[in-house]
Amino acid sequence: MTDGAAAFLAYGRQSIADSDIEAVVEALRADYLTTGPMVERFERELAATVGAKEAVVVSNGTAALHLCVLTQDLKPDDVVIVPSITFAASANCVAYCGAQVIFADVDPLTGLITDETFDAALSLIAPSQRFAGVIPVHYAGRPVDIRHISAVARDRGAFVVEDACHALGSKGPQNTIGACTASDMANFSFHPVKTLTTGEGGAITTNDPELARRLRQLRSHGIERDPARFEGLGYGDGDDIGPWVYEMQSLGYNYRLPDINCALGVAQLARLGWFIERRKALVAAYQAALAQSPLPVSWIPPAAGDDPVFHLFAPRIDFSSAGQTRTEVMAGLRERGIGTQVHYIPVHRQPYWQTRQLSPRELPGADAFYRETLSLPLYPDMADKDPARVVKALKEVLG
Repeated sequence: MTDGAAAFLAYGRQSIADSDIEAVVEALRADYLTTGPMVERFERELAATVGAKEAVVVSNGTAALHLCVLTQDLKPDDVVIVPSITFAASANCVAYCGAQVIFADVDPLTGLITDETFDAALSLIAPSQRFAGVIPVHYAGRPVDIRHISAVARDRGAFVVEDACHALGSKGPQNTIGACTASDMANFSFHPVKTLTTGEGGAITTNDPELARRLRQLRSHGIERDPARFEGLGYGDGDDIGPWVYEMQSLGYNYRLPDINCALGVAQLARLGWFIERRKALVAAYQAALAQSPLPVSWIPPAAGDDPVFHLFAPRIDFSSAGQTRTEVMAGLRERGIGTQVHYIPVHRQPYWQTRQLSPRELPGADAFYRETLSLPLYPDMADKDPARVVKALKEVLG
């Protein structure tokens, strides 16, 4: 390794402090391990953090996406637009609900859906189909400007669900991501490499109390426990509705997030300001190091009015001009103690979706972005000097 005994830098990892450990231990000693008071507290504090009226926590980010789409009661001829540069779950959640997907192309420099690529995808929907919704993805934490997308969707009676799994703490030109000022719902992931972690976990934010109620019902088997909302009669002796009575009113799932995970979430949320500060400082350090090194590497700064919290630092690298493959570059960096990853293989290229998508096989922006992207290490516990170390190693590997 070039840096001697320097620690291995993964592309991303959790940051766990003593306060996090103490919070989890306290929860373990409390009365509830599954659904208890920490769930409601985490939901309340998360909603306040992003500026939404409601937050509903669930078992993971994929569950959050699934429940968002499930509330929309989709039919087989309904179509949802999803950008191709994202994790598979963004599109899979539509398939779970029996509807169809058209993949939108993305900006080849940022990986984001744009007004133009959204409109192009919208034009592919057949007259026999219904435009039901769109799931814009705030890739890497960089905000999508969804104002045009939202206006078109609302004019057509379609839903807007922001996939904000990368974007906790990010701010777009009009609001904090998750405030849902231009969407019906936003969802988050709390996987260990995300901005904050609950181990596994996810959440949905919304400003619609009735939608939040349904989301909570669906995350717990579709069960309703409020007698005022019961649909049937006679759950006991005669018409006596005792405290044990509940109704399964819809086909729901067990997507609950336990109290111990929420205790970790509350503790991590208290550190969110530091997480944001560290990620911004490390991205600035990467920018400075890249500016001093003549490398075939490009990274687009945030758009005017945006204030992103980057989950990934994923520049584009012209591997062909360096005479190397991406595999060779990743191997060379790993030899120097630096882990990398690729985010993502375009979903429209996946075998499952090749025969099921309604969009064209060629999405040039997504394919171009994928060919040259590489996620470099970015997480709060990195040292200030680590970005320069990564860029130095990249310079050595690229020759």
